[in-house]
Amino acid sequence: MRQKIGKICMVLGALLILAAAALLAYNKWDAARADKAAQQALGELEQTLTTTVEEKAKSETVVLQPELDPAQPMTETELDGWSYIGYLSIPSIGLDLPVMSEWSYAGLKIAPGRYSGSTYADNMVVCAHNYAKHFSPIKWLAEGAQVYFTDMDGMRWSYEVSYVENLQPTQIEKMTEKTEDSDNWDLTLFTCTTGGRARCAVRCVRTGYPVLTTETAE
Repeated sequence: MRQKIGKICMVLGALLILAAAALLAYNKWDAARADKAAQQALGELEQTLTTTVEEKAKSETVVLQPELDPAQPMTETELDGWSYIGYLSIPSIGLDLPVMSEWSYAGLKIAPGRYSGSTYADNMVVCAHNYAKHFSPIKWLAEGAQVYFTDMDGMRWSYEVSYVENLQPTQIEKMTEKTEDSDNWDLTLFTCTTGGRARCAVRCVRTGYPVLTTETAE
């Protein structure tokens, strides 16, 4: 009987090891797939933005108002059935990713998505999976790290990291609203921590008015 039980335990142990190996392999494949999908979308968005910026530069009518209108909607661009509002760049961790206009579980398999807010209202929140080449590295961002968001009008918004905090999944109001005087942020990036028990939120403050991308290149 003991030998029989021992054999059963060995078989179960082997099955568990195989299951763990299969899960690890799937996670690596899924992360690679997500990176490829995001970079493909980013390339197409950059082509669209190049045309937009060139047209605006020729018109010589681009004048940013001293005061941003919080109610101004963000321009959206349709691509392969998904709607995008721009892309993020974080040089210190080598991150360049497109951002969808709205988040969804299906959409996060491709790229980060806007959870709430907007750049014009200084309260945009962007979420993404913690894939290795999506938002997993944001937990290492230090205070003062530069973060850039280029919208679909070709305007580049500059931010720097103010602080990083961990929140519980139920703290939705804390994630999306400035509920205390100490909540000093204009842009938030967040993802799940390892194991998914909490959310890592990177709070960023805007460092100036947005400028047309041709001006940033000069």
